[in-house]
Amino acid sequence: LGRGLGRVSVFANPVSIGVIDDVYQKEIYKSKFAIRKIMLLEFSQYLENYLWVNYTPEASTNDYLMSICCIVNEKFRENVPAWEVFKKEPEHFPFFFKCVMNATLAGEEAGVSLREQTVLLLFMDHCFNSLEVDLIREQVQQLISLPMWMCLLPSRLQHEMKKVPKLQKFWNLIRKNYEKNGVEAKMERTFLSALIKKFRGILMSVPQSGQVSLDVVHYCERFIELMIDLEALLPTRRWFNTVLDDSHLLVSCRLSSLTQREKEGHLFNQLLDMLTFYTGFEINDQTGNALTEKEMTNLHYDRITSLQRAAFAHFPELQDFALSNVAAVDTRESLTKQFGQLSPNTLHRVASYLCLLPELQEGQDTTYDREVLLELLVSRHERRISQIEQLNQMPLYPTEKIIWDQNIVPTEYYSGEGCLALPKLNLQFLTLHDYLLRNFNLFRLESTYEIRQDIEDVVCRMKPWQSEYGGVVFGGWARMAQPIVSFSIVEVAKPNIGEDWPARVRADVTINLNVRNEIKFEWEGLRKHDVCFLITVRPNLPYGTRFDRRQPFVEQVGLVYVRGCEVQGMLDDKGRVIEEGPEPKPKLRGDSRTYRVWLDSNQYQQDMTSTIQSGTEDPYETFNIIMRRKPKENNFKAVLETIRNLMNTECVVPDWLHDIILGYGDPGSAHYSKMPNQISTLDFNDTFLSLEHLRACFPDYAVKVKVDDPALHIPPFRITFPVSNVKGKKRKAEDGEDNKEKREEGRILLVEPHVVGPPGTGKTDVAVQIISNVYHNFPEQRTLIVTHSNQALNQLFEKIMALDIDERHLLRLGHGEEELETEKDFSR
Repeated sequence: LGRGLGRVSVFANPVSIGVIDDVYQKEIYKSKFAIRKIMLLEFSQYLENYLWVNYTPEASTNDYLMSICCIVNEKFRENVPAWEVFKKEPEHFPFFFKCVMNATLAGEEAGVSLREQTVLLLFMDHCFNSLEVDLIREQVQQLISLPMWMCLLPSRLQHEMKKVPKLQKFWNLIRKNYEKNGVEAKMERTFLSALIKKFRGILMSVPQSGQVSLDVVHYCERFIELMIDLEALLPTRRWFNTVLDDSHLLVSCRLSSLTQREKEGHLFNQLLDMLTFYTGFEINDQTGNALTEKEMTNLHYDRITSLQRAAFAHFPELQDFALSNVAAVDTRESLTKQFGQLSPNTLHRVASYLCLLPELQEGQDTTYDREVLLELLVSRHERRISQIEQLNQMPLYPTEKIIWDQNIVPTEYYSGEGCLALPKLNLQFLTLHDYLLRNFNLFRLESTYEIRQDIEDVVCRMKPWQSEYGGVVFGGWARMAQPIVSFSIVEVAKPNIGEDWPARVRADVTINLNVRNEIKFEWEGLRKHDVCFLITVRPNLPYGTRFDRRQPFVEQVGLVYVRGCEVQGMLDDKGRVIEEGPEPKPKLRGDSRTYRVWLDSNQYQQDMTSTIQSGTEDPYETFNIIMRRKPKENNFKAVLETIRNLMNTECVVPDWLHDIILGYGDPGSAHYSKMPNQISTLDFNDTFLSLEHLRACFPDYAVKVKVDDPALHIPPFRITFPVSNVKGKKRKAEDGEDNKEKREEGRILLVEPHVVGPPGTGKTDVAVQIISNVYHNFPEQRTLIVTHSNQALNQLFEKIMALDIDERHLLRLGHGEEELETEKDFSR
């Protein structure tokens, strides 16, 4: 191997198993799973050339097993293919996977350390996320299929069978074969349930205060990540979600000591929020159909009314609760008040009546804590805000709490070794809402990473120091930021009907542009809808202190608040917003400039609520820096608003594309040649110059003209293409007076509206011709044209204007319209 892995070697010859154990103990385990050591082993193809080719059931040891899992995990960390070597030699993989399962369930008493258990958990997570690999799917599907419901409470099992009666037939067969199966088959059915039970024991070992092992914390984080990934994929979620709900894992986690520890439990709490979100996701687990808001409301009402019926029939002390209307008793406060007066035994009997816990025997006392029983009933029946409402109430601008939270916005030094509270872009998604939401969150956090870099750059350039009077003095300057002279809220509009946040919040920001003319011109050139950031710094460093970029940024500069805003316009001498238009902007005297900006209404509502309820400081009275960004890098708010608007739309994707986006079905089925409603006839207008031009464009097709008179063989042509799903018929291509017939009946003509070529080869002309054909063939449809730059869009637009297209049907959106070579206004 090379002493201390100092050099890379390629393994080809079989070596004794003792060498593998020795390498694992000395180079991996002893180094506490150092990334550098494992990375060198992976780079030397340790798995491909030595570990797997020599693996046999007889040679399998714990160290051998851990060595393979470590290398596979490293391959996933480096984003390189991990399963290729197993697919080439799959013979021993089933046995290897069973050994991994046994080791995952084993505890420290079996000689498997907690750090090793974490490695095994990560390996299992990679397996569950690799269902597209046949070899992996064959093993994993045994763990997540219907037989895993053997772990459910008998009463809960009957309840679930009543909800889906067709499952009863399959369940009878499963139960009949269950006793015949061996120990291994039974372990597969109970694997995840046993893993949850093991995790609960480890979680409960965390003390409320004092020292806590980081190995325990990392294991808990990886376990919750595994649960999230199982819930976020429909093939793994379908049966597992019921098992997870029956285990009451979320209740145990919420009441654990780890969630109360601010430092060690921060990431754990974030992951727990994600798991809570996915366990209650708005989807039918069996059918995979997204649930509407009305269906989710009906499910909530069914749960509350079943609880009220149980209270009315069996629990006289809950008479008032049973006779109340749903809206009066489905809040957390109301449910806690109603059930908080009951004894633990009564709470247990209520839960058992709802099939949540096993029944208490006569004279038996419950073994559950009162707090657990109360949380179990309250969390299950409290009213929840719908996912769309949560999204609509979410601020779009990142704040200081998100920008410098490395659990969700990692730094450039992130190695991929730890766990992050981020959604994953898998091969499959639960619903279209899930797909859009993951993209929304990831794009928001990706933009936040760039915003953090900009803020750190400009604030360090401005060199904020503490003045001798306790205020802030800036010892430097930045092109993209200016000190704020004054800031004031000028309007807080009343909320719209059905909303509890202001419809609009506007403020005035005054700065002094005593800078070079080109920089002053840039600040005066801020346009409507440009995004800026308002920053509060309270440095503790005295005047003249040198800034060290290697030290933590927030503590060093004393950054307190970051809020986003959107420019409405610059104010003139009379305090009116200078509107954008063809007229030249008025020249303002002096260097003082005031900008009217829109603040995020959701963020403003949250800040004011926190100020009133908790007595915290009002951040809008503290801003002392305004930062702008380059326009091309500053479109994140518009993108986020677009995604959010899509999620508020009932249908945004056609049916033939819906399943493909979610990762289901054959991607080839979305090709137009396989559509049931193919459009066979199109009018090509002036695309072809002559009949000879048309024949030259389709050399593989025989063109038969319906009319023999050559004088009538002139454009425009209307062509009928062969339709693939029509059999036994002659398919014809005809113009108004021309007709062409294919040489081979089964051949399909494919036209791709995608043109690639160097400048000057006619890409724009071809695109314009396609647009013209679409416009004339489908006059009732709208066509959206998107380009990568304003210049490209203007070139297209100018050529479209020259066509026979009604000007009323043309609309130019976005910046760059003033560069069009026309005096007409196409912006409205």
